[in-house]
Amino acid sequence: MISIHTPLTLEKVKSLHTGDQIKLSGTIYTARDAAHKRIVEMLDNGEELPFDMRDAIIYFAGPAPATDDEVIGPCGPTTSYRMDAYSPRLLKEGLRGMIGKGKRSQDVIDTMKETHALYFGAIGGAGAIMADCITSCEVIAFEDLGPEAIRRLEVKDMPLTVVIDDEGHDLYEIGKLKYTEGRYAKINK
Repeated sequence: MISIHTPLTLEKVKSLHTGDQIKLSGTIYTARDAAHKRIVEMLDNGEELPFDMRDAIIYFAGPAPATDDEVIGPCGPTTSYRMDAYSPRLLKEGLRGMIGKGKRSQDVIDTMKETHALYFGAIGGAGAIMADCITSCEVIAFEDLGPEAIRRLEVKDMPLTVVIDDEGHDLYEIGKLKYTEGRYAKINK
């Protein structure tokens, strides 16, 4: 496991490759599709954003409410393709990392290559485990969106995998190819 601390600088991006397993610590932000839509509208209107996108990481998550003794409720990743219409714009504003689950569009991957960004995979269905890595949580924008409000999170040793690196290598495609090659190699013996 590779330990990474935010901000996610270009130097750190260049040191990571598809398939690397990391433990992420530092500040990240939650935002799902409704928040992404508002952020892009703010950019279109020339408004100041709720946080600086440069070298930031957005976690595609909408956490459940916390109980009295929790910092945050279960906080697992949401399906990333729902942000694909907005991600290229945010990447061009300096966003350096995204955390979610599932495949990304070719447009997102191309923009990641152009802007040198990473896509990290988080374990779907493991929201309680992910929440254990969150040491603080604060709503910083769009409180009316409830679970989809933007939150500033402090995380410690959040387990992630680099799914797509800044050269466009995609673990989903690599895995499919390895599976297909292995399966047909066994059948053809």
